[in-house]
Formats: sequence, structure tokens, C-alpha cells
Amino acid sequence: MMDYRKYTRQYFMPPEECFDWAKKDHIEKAPQWCSVDLRDGNQALVIPMSLDQKLEFYNMLIKMGFKEIEIGFPAASETEYELCRTLIERNMIPDDVTIQVLTQAREHIIRKTFEAIKGAPHAIVHVYNSTSYAQRQQVFRKSKEGIKDLAVFGAQMLKDLAAETDQDIRFEYSPESFTGTEPEYALEVCNAVLDVWQPTADKKAIINLPVTVELAEPHVFAQQVEYMHKHLKYRENVVISIHPHNDRGCGVADTELGILAGADRVEGTLFGNGERTGNVDLVTVGMNMYAQGVDPGLDFSNMTEIQETYEECTGMNISERQPYAGQLVFAAFSGSHQDAIAKGMKWREEKDPDHWTVPYLPIDPTDVGRHYDADVIRINSQSGKGGVGFILETKFGLNLPKKMKEAMGYACKEVSDRKHEELTPEEIFDIFKNNFEGLTSPYSISEVHFEQKDGITAHVTTSANDGEAVTVTATGNGRLDAVSNAIKEAYHLDYFLETYTEHALEKSSSSRAIAYVGLKWPDGKMTWGAGLDPDIIRASIDALVTAVNNK
Repeated sequence: MMDYRKYTRQYFMPPEECFDWAKKDHIEKAPQWCSVDLRDGNQALVIPMSLDQKLEFYNMLIKMGFKEIEIGFPAASETEYELCRTLIERNMIPDDVTIQVLTQAREHIIRKTFEAIKGAPHAIVHVYNSTSYAQRQQVFRKSKEGIKDLAVFGAQMLKDLAAETDQDIRFEYSPESFTGTEPEYALEVCNAVLDVWQPTADKKAIINLPVTVELAEPHVFAQQVEYMHKHLKYRENVVISIHPHNDRGCGVADTELGILAGADRVEGTLFGNGERTGNVDLVTVGMNMYAQGVDPGLDFSNMTEIQETYEECTGMNISERQPYAGQLVFAAFSGSHQDAIAKGMKWREEKDPDHWTVPYLPIDPTDVGRHYDADVIRINSQSGKGGVGFILETKFGLNLPKKMKEAMGYACKEVSDRKHEELTPEEIFDIFKNNFEGLTSPYSISEVHFEQKDGITAHVTTSANDGEAVTVTATGNGRLDAVSNAIKEAYHLDYFLETYTEHALEKSSSSRAIAYVGLKWPDGKMTWGAGLDPDIIRASIDALVTAVNNK
């Protein structure tokens, strides 16, 4: 039996109300992005990436537009040190890209870190120590003053060692486990660090506020960030960064509210890889901005390539329901959803609006390299006429009459239900051909001749059940009507030709035409047929015969 009473709140509210973030209705511009895939993400893998895999991943991050990339903790292991030296010695760091390295606030580790970045054109040295109540009490067993002294010591070492080089080195400090730290104490420690660094407009410092463990609802984190934003010293020369994890499943919400609360920068990983439940997913955060008309400053236009590289390098799998990237995130199986999407796409075609507002599709799937026919309308036993009609129109150029779409929808539903499988566009097309095209039993027509007197007269050679052919003559107000009357007379049939439509299937001088015929019988049943032929009259007759045979 689960006992909820063993738990209590482990977070601390700011000493004052901080609700300015709640008055904002949207994020106005993208933050600075820092990928921590090669450090935070890599250390969380069952099998960490090899050097070649890290280099491939790094090149993908550059291609996507990341300008700050945390490449590792070079003093922690030889493999991370090797990556740092490889990037520098092979001149793989573009002029507009800054590598970031992580270090604890300990002298020998900081010195090893500066050895690792020697020669880097631009670097951020990120120093941290834990400030939370739980870690002070249980892990370090130090007073608040002792923890602050450790942070100041690390900050001073960074400043002293950077002064010995001519490199462009920026400083970042994290009060690790910020969300479990009293906000006023976190502020005291961060301000003490800033007093050491004395940041300026051309040498800004980064104060990173990590959600090392997600302990509270997103609105609590937003208040904590806003409190720091309002009270940090040198604020105009400080970049507030946030580094959310996802223990409560709220990493994206923490990030978005954190930006509203004053954060200038976000550290995270692609698709949220990281320890425990992961880091914040930068793809989701960036695409959320994109979906509201804000330029994320990152290129997600080839999502499939990003996904494949990620999976190949990390050995991780992206869920089919992963926002924006999963194989099924744009898929609509529900008949009502499919119908709304199809109508929305038709409306866009007719109206050419300035903005995207298609029902059930928050963004245009083609923006991330996906396809309507393969990714959006997916057909199974739950699907309806709208989706089936959309597939046939966009994939095969068939614009079925409305009521014929219903018949086709039921035909597909029956097959999918029987097979317990999704239907591919090709299978849908086969169902259309098998059910509504070229049926020659029990009735068939082998020859038709027309003459025009008072109306149209048709001489129709027909047979039933492959029996002896007979020729029947009948008149009508048009060629198809005359042929229809001949069939009725030959076999004593009673139906009403309720629907007839046609359209060109291909745009060329020798284009084929397709005709659709719907017949209504005395018992109220509708039957359908389609015919395809360069001659529209032949196509119409074939459609009529199939519709008759479908009775």
C-alpha cells in the first residue's frame, strides 16, 4: 500500500510575491540555447557515445544552429578530455560557436579544465556546487557560509586562471539543486560569485538556475526565477540561464514559464535525453515557439535526419508520440479528425490564408519534412470517409463524390477491421479498384454504337453471367442515359441514376478521364462505380456497369 504521508514539500517559496510572469501571454523571442547533449545527455546513456559518435552529434548541433554547446566535463574522464582537445586541434569550432565545459569548484579539477580548453577560440567555463538544504545537511554537512565560501573560491580560481590566458573565456555559475535551495540563500551565493567576477557589458557572466531535481509545480519555479531576476546584482550584465530536468514531467512548462519570468538562456538536450526522466526537450520548446510565430533560431526543417542521427549516436529511441518528431504525432486515425483536416486543407487551397489554422494540426507537417499522404491521414478501422477521400485525392488524384466517399470509407473500414492493421495508401487504392472499378459480373457490355435523332439512341451489345450476347436499342437524353436505359430494358432492372461526375486524372494532351456513377435502387440502397479511360464516354459506361454490378 502506498503511503503518501512519508512525503512533504521539499522546495522553498521566495520571500515575496513574484507574479509578473503570469501577466504575460506569450514568449516574445527565443532565448539563447545551449545544448548539453554531449555532457548531461551522454552521461545518462547506458553505453556512452564514442568519440566518432560525439563528433557526428556535434556537427549536427552546429548544422541546427546551436551557438553554445557543452561538450563535457574534461577533468572527469579521459574520453571527455579527448573530445575537447580533438575539437580544438582539428579546428572544428566555428568562429561564432562557443564550447562550454563543466567543472566542480575544486582546485585540481578547475586547473585540469583550463588545460583542456587551451587554444579554444571561445569557451565558457561552468563551475558549480550544490546549495540545497538537503545536500548541505546530508552530503556536505556544511553551513551556509561554508557552501558560499566554496562557490566564491571556485569563482576566484576561474577569474585568476582566465587572466593568465589571452583567450575569450566567459564564466558560468550554477547553484546546483537550485529548486531545493532557499531562494534568498541562492541569491546570496550567486551575488557573492558575481562580486568576484564583476561582469561588464562586454564580458557578461552567466548565472544558471538548474532544476536539478524537479520538486514543484512549474509556477513555483517561475516565481523562484523571477525573484532572482529582480534581485541579482549587475543584472544588466548577467545572463540568467535555466537548466530544467523532467522528474515531474513538467520540464517544458518549467522552461516556458522560466523564460516568461526573466530567463535569457536555456540549457537542455534534443528529445529530452538525460538522467532519470531526462532534461528539458529543446526540440519541443523550440517548436512550441515556432508554432506561435516566434523564430526559435534553430533549424528543425529536417526532423527525420535529426531523429535518425540522434538514435544512431545515442542508441535511444524516440517515442512515436514524441511532440513534433514522433512518427504518429501528425497522424489522424479518427474519422471526424480526418474529415476536419481534409476540409481544412481544401479551405487553405481555396482561400490561401496568411496563417496556418488547419484543425488538429498545430503546425504544417511539411515544415519539419513530413508528408500529408504518409504522415497525416492514416487509415484504420476507426477512420472515415474524409480520410480515405483525402488519401485518394492527394496520392492518386481521385476526387470521389461525397456519398461515394462514404461507401469507400466503409469498404476500407471492413478490410482494416478484418486484418487488424492500418492500411497503406496503396492498399486503399487497391480496395477502390477491387470494389468500384472494372466489375464485369454479372453484367457486361462489349460494344456500343450511338446515333442522334430525337435525343440519343444507343445500340448496346451486352451479356449476363458470360452468357449469350444480345443487342438492345434504347434512347435517352444523353449517351449515358441511353446506355442505362438499354441495360434496364435488357435485364428488367429498376434504378435511378442519381450521381454522375467526371474529371481529368492527368494533365496532358492524352489525359485519361475518370467518371463516377451512383445508382439509387427502390430499396434505398446506393451502389457506386468508377471508370477510367482516355475516352470519357467509355469511362462513363464502365462506371455505370460497375455500379449496376455492385447491386
